[in-house]
Amino acid sequence: MKFIVSSSYLLKQLQVLGGVINNSNTLPILDNFLFELNQNQLTVSASDLETTMSAVLEVESDSEGSIAVPARLLLDTLKTFPEQPLTFVVEDNNTIEISSNHGKYALAYADGAEFPNAVELADPSATTVIGDILATAISKTIFASGNDDLRPVMSGVFFQFSTEGLIFVATDAHKLVKYQREDVTAAQTAEFIMPKKPLTLLKGILAGSESDVTIEYNDSNAKFTFDNMELICRLIDGKYPNYEAVIPKENPNKLTIDRTQFLSSVRRVSIFSNKTTHQIRLKIAGAELNISAEDIDYSNKAEERLNCDYQGDDMQIGFNSRFLVEMLNNLNSDNVSLEMSLPNRAGILTPVDGLDEGEKITMLVMPVMLNN
Repeated sequence: MKFIVSSSYLLKQLQVLGGVINNSNTLPILDNFLFELNQNQLTVSASDLETTMSAVLEVESDSEGSIAVPARLLLDTLKTFPEQPLTFVVEDNNTIEISSNHGKYALAYADGAEFPNAVELADPSATTVIGDILATAISKTIFASGNDDLRPVMSGVFFQFSTEGLIFVATDAHKLVKYQREDVTAAQTAEFIMPKKPLTLLKGILAGSESDVTIEYNDSNAKFTFDNMELICRLIDGKYPNYEAVIPKENPNKLTIDRTQFLSSVRRVSIFSNKTTHQIRLKIAGAELNISAEDIDYSNKAEERLNCDYQGDDMQIGFNSRFLVEMLNNLNSDNVSLEMSLPNRAGILTPVDGLDEGEKITMLVMPVMLNN
C-alpha cells in the first residue's frame, strides 16, 4: 500500500477529523485515524464510538488497503512540514514510512480491521440545508444547552423539522433559545436531539459554507453529508421537554434598546454584583432603564441609567447577568426588544433587526427573585 499526498492538504483534513478523537479513550484503537485506500481515493475516519467522521481525500496511488495510524503522532509530525508532497509506504514490519523532501519517518500502525465500523442508517428520512444556515442555527442555540448529566436531554440541541420550516431549540432550564427558519423545510415531520460534540464540530467546519448539507436521520442516529465529508452520530435518547409551554404568551411590557449599549452596561454593572448569584436589577420607568447591582458582603455597588423605548407599566425585575450577557452576545442586531409580564415570569429577548428573510430568534431568560 503506497500513496502520495500534499502535506498541507492532508493536515487540513486531519485537523478537522482530529476533533472527534477524545484525549482518553476506552479502546486504544480509537487513538488512531483509519486510512482506507482505494486507488486514488483515501478515506480517513476518526471515531469515539458515539460520533464517527470521515473524509475522502484525493491522492496519487494505484494500490488498496486499510490501516489504523496513531493520530496524535501523525498530526504533530504534519504540523512541522512546509507544503510538499509526502509519500506514505506500508512496510512489512508493521510500520508505515513517510518520506518528505528531507527525511524519513516510520510509525507503527494497527490493523484497519480492528477499527469499529460506522453505523449504517436503516430507512432514514432526509433534509437538505445550506451549510452556513446550519452552522448559524447551531451557534445561535448551542450556548444555551445544559451540562447536567442527570438531564441528558437538555445537554443537546433539539431539532424539529416540518413541512413549514426548521426549528432548533436549546435550554438548561434557566435560559432557552428557539431558532426558526421558515425558508428551509423538510419533506416530513421529525424530531431528534443532537449531542453537543458533533454539533460543535459541524459548526466549526460549516461556518460560511455555501455547500449543501444532507441530513439523514432515524430514531437513533443522524448522518450529515457535505463536500467530501460525512459525520454520523448517535442521538440523545429521550423526550424533549415541552418548551412552548414555558414561553409566556402575554407580555404587555416591552422594552426596546440599543444592543451594544445594553450589553456594555450589563457587563460593567455585573462586575459589582454578588459573585454567587450574579444578580442585576432592571428598573424601568418611562423612557429610562436603570441597571443596578449590589454585593452587600463587600459593600460594592453600581448603577447606570440608559435611555430606552418602553411601553408598559413601571417595573423592577432581576436577572442573572451572565445569562443576559451570553444572549446579547449571541445576537448581531443593532436593537433588541425585551418583553416582560411580571417580575416572576420569564423575559423574552428578540432581535429587532438584522435577521435574514424567514429567520426568527426567540430567547427566554428566567428572572431571579429580588430581595428588596
